[in-house]
Amino acid sequence: MATNGNDNCNANDSVWQFRGNGATSDAAAVTLRKLVFGMFKNCNFNNGKTILPSTTHSFKTCPEAEEAVAAAVRSGMANSYAPSPGIFNARRAVADYLNCELPTKLRPEDVYITGGCNQAIEIVIDSLASNPAGNILLPNPGYPHYDARAIYSGVEVRKYDLLPERDFEIDLDALEAAADKNTVALVLINPNNPCGNVYTYDHLKKVAEMAKKLGIVVISDEVYDKVVYGDRPFVPMGTFASIAPVITLGSISKGWVVPGWRIGWMAMNDSNRILKNAGVVESIEDCLDLTPQPSFLLQEALPEILEKTPKEYFAKKNKAMKRNVELSFERLRDIPCLFCPKKPESCSYLWLRLDTSVLANIENDLDFCTKLVSEESLVLVPGVALGAKNWVRISIGTEESELAETFDRLKSFYSRHAISKETIKSHVDTVNQIVVAVV
Repeated sequence: MATNGNDNCNANDSVWQFRGNGATSDAAAVTLRKLVFGMFKNCNFNNGKTILPSTTHSFKTCPEAEEAVAAAVRSGMANSYAPSPGIFNARRAVADYLNCELPTKLRPEDVYITGGCNQAIEIVIDSLASNPAGNILLPNPGYPHYDARAIYSGVEVRKYDLLPERDFEIDLDALEAAADKNTVALVLINPNNPCGNVYTYDHLKKVAEMAKKLGIVVISDEVYDKVVYGDRPFVPMGTFASIAPVITLGSISKGWVVPGWRIGWMAMNDSNRILKNAGVVESIEDCLDLTPQPSFLLQEALPEILEKTPKEYFAKKNKAMKRNVELSFERLRDIPCLFCPKKPESCSYLWLRLDTSVLANIENDLDFCTKLVSEESLVLVPGVALGAKNWVRISIGTEESELAETFDRLKSFYSRHAISKETIKSHVDTVNQIVVAVV
C-alpha cells in the first residue's frame, strides 16, 4: 500500500528543526481582517439574504480615476519594476496634493509611495523599532493594524483614550502619563476611524506640543481626509511640523472608494530635520528596499487621479454620506440597544454604544455581532476589535436602499432578542436624558 512518504514524517518528531513563527500568530490575532473575515463563517448562506454590507451598492469611484488606470495600462510605460521609494511623478503628485494645505511645503523626495496605508503603517513602525524596550502610543478605540504591526515588530503597545464626552478628543493627560523614556511615537487618526470626529486646529497644536515635550514623532493617519461632511474643516497634522516631526500616512482608498487598488504614501514633515538626523528617514528607505513595491500601474496613474478628479465628485459623495447619517439616526430610534453619542462628521461609519441590558442572551459586542451575522447575514465590527468593549461599528457608506435594508435587519434582530417592554421604556427614558445632556 502506498504511504505517500508520510510513514516517517511526524511533525512532532524532534528530528525536524523548523517551526512556525509564533509572532505572526500573535500579531494576526488582533487584526481586523482576521476577526471580520472569520465572522463570515457564521453566515447562513441558505436564508435567502445577501451578505451586507455588499460591494455592489457601495459608492463608486470617479470615471477620471478609472480612465487614469486604463491609460496607464495602454501606455506600456508601467510594465517594469519601479524604484523602491516610488516613481518621481507619483511622489511629486502626492507632494503637490498635500501641499495645498501645508505652510511648509513638501518636496517630492519627502514622499514615499506604498502599497496602501497598511504597508505605510508597517514600514513606519518597523523603522522606529530600534529600541528593544521601545513603546508606541495608540488611540483607544483605534485601527488594529497598528497594534498588530507593533506586536510583530516587538514594540510595546500603550493606549490613550479618546473622550466621547469631548467629541472624542485625545485625553492628553492620560497620553502623557502613558509615555516614558522608551516611547518613540504616538499615532493620531484624523479624520477619526471609528469615531467619525475631526480634530480642531487648537487640539492638534496641543498634540504637537505634547509630542515635543515627550520627544516623540507624531504618526498622522489621514486616509479619510476626503471623507469630511461636517462643519469642522480638516486640518493636516503636518501644519505643526515646526513644533514636532510628523509622518503623514495617506492613500486614495477611502476618498476614491478603491481600497483594493492598494496605493498610498508616507510624507516626512520634517522641517527641522529631526527625522533625518535621527536616522529614521534612512531606515524607512532601507525598509522600502526590503518590501514589495506597490503596483507600477497605479503609481503611473496616481498623478492623473490626484490632479484630475473634480471637486464635485467628493462634494456629491459627502452630501450623500451626510444624508445617510441623518437617515441612520432616524432608524436608530427603533433600536434602543444602540446609541450614538455624536453624529459623525467624517468617515463612513457610525460608532455606536451597545446596551446589552435590554437584550436577552446577548453577552457582549462580540456575541451581538456573531449572532447578528448568523441570523441576518449582516456584518458589523464588534468594538472589542477596535479596543472598546460593548461598542459596534456599522458601515453607512452605501446607497440608501442598502442602508434601509441594514436597519431593517437590525430592527428585526433587536425585536427577537429584546427583553420586556417595561424595561425598554425605562432604558429609552434614560437615553433621552443623555441626549438632552449632550445637546
